[in-house]
Amino acid sequence: MANSLKCDLCSKPATVHLTQIVNNKIHKVDLCEACAQAKGVTDPSGFSLADLLLKASLNPEPTGDAKCESCGFTQQDFKKSGRFGCPSCYQHFGAILEPMLDTMHKGIAHSGKVPQRALARRSLYEKLTQLETDLDQAIKAERYEDAARYRDEIHQVRQATTGRREES
Repeated sequence: MANSLKCDLCSKPATVHLTQIVNNKIHKVDLCEACAQAKGVTDPSGFSLADLLLKASLNPEPTGDAKCESCGFTQQDFKKSGRFGCPSCYQHFGAILEPMLDTMHKGIAHSGKVPQRALARRSLYEKLTQLETDLDQAIKAERYEDAARYRDEIHQVRQATTGRREES
């Protein structure tokens, strides 16, 4: 698996990964080579992970320590606990959440996994829906030859879906 982590300071590909446990709390920092050398990571005596964490933390919102309108949860509360107070927090703190998710994952949208059979069913359903729309438009435009062709295709797709259910 390719290293997809980004530097917490400059967003270049991270090659240095640091973990420090202070007061039973785990702090992780990912850095590129240039930032690691600039921050003195290669010299353990002159390096403080806590200082780096403060500098690498997400940019605060311009309004300061804003609160969620629904539950009163603050940005500081999120930084302390790593959790939000309610579902509305995700919209309210989206500006700080998106860059964080982008560095941790391949993107900011959850796509999940879909079984192959479900993909095939969805594909047939989408094709059937499109054919029905095309049939309606052909009838309204009085293109009866096209409408007959769409009707036949709809019949074939419905037979294919019925045949798949019987095989299962």
